[in-house]
Amino acid sequence: MATSPVKEFLRTHFMSEKCYNEFFVNLHFMHVPCLTIVLSKTVGFWIMLDTLIAQLPQVLKIMRRGSAAGLSLTAVLLQLYAISCPVVYCMANNFPRFAWGERLFTLVQTAVIGFLILHYRGDTLKGLMFLLAYSGIMFLLGSYATAAVVSTMQASSVTALVASKVIQAGTNYSNGSTGQLSSISVFLVWASSLALIFVSLQDTGRSLNTLAHILSACLSCILLGQLFCYRKSSSAGKQKIE
Repeated sequence: MATSPVKEFLRTHFMSEKCYNEFFVNLHFMHVPCLTIVLSKTVGFWIMLDTLIAQLPQVLKIMRRGSAAGLSLTAVLLQLYAISCPVVYCMANNFPRFAWGERLFTLVQTAVIGFLILHYRGDTLKGLMFLLAYSGIMFLLGSYATAAVVSTMQASSVTALVASKVIQAGTNYSNGSTGQLSSISVFLVWASSLALIFVSLQDTGRSLNTLAHILSACLSCILLGQLFCYRKSSSAGKQKIE
């Protein structure tokens, strides 16, 4: 008898034949080992999806509004550094391209955000020079960086990501507005932080890396809260004026 497309998809990407039978034949939906496997697979797919599209809504919002107001260039540069570190690590260690190629999408999107911030500030030439300089530095680091430099960058990437969120949250607070910050991008990054916490707990248990991911998720919650609060206060202000 031919296998149904749904069953084939689930067995190929999310679970083994044994787990499929436990869930859909024996109707044992609380089978813990199988639930753990399915959750791990789902989290892995989510992290990959987030890597591909997380910053795209932010790029589109800036271009649609023709403004990058409220976005901290320092925060974006720190975020770019945090994303670049794993790429440099993979390049320096000659990992196969398929193992890290999807990270290039986030890297390119974040670099474009940095360029757009400079462009809409009237510094288009600086933006182009930034892209050129960044490309050159990435090539040099990936090709010639020493093992000590690569390891240090990899170890500092999560710290840089946390710092970028602190700076953006501080900028929002100072401005009393989130400006052109994309709520979709912030939500996707927050969801990815939760997925990374799960992966970190599975791999290393309670470690400093796990704590850093928890802190990153908490800061993403703060950014989401700011988006909600400032948008609500802005809407209330408009209604009062009308």
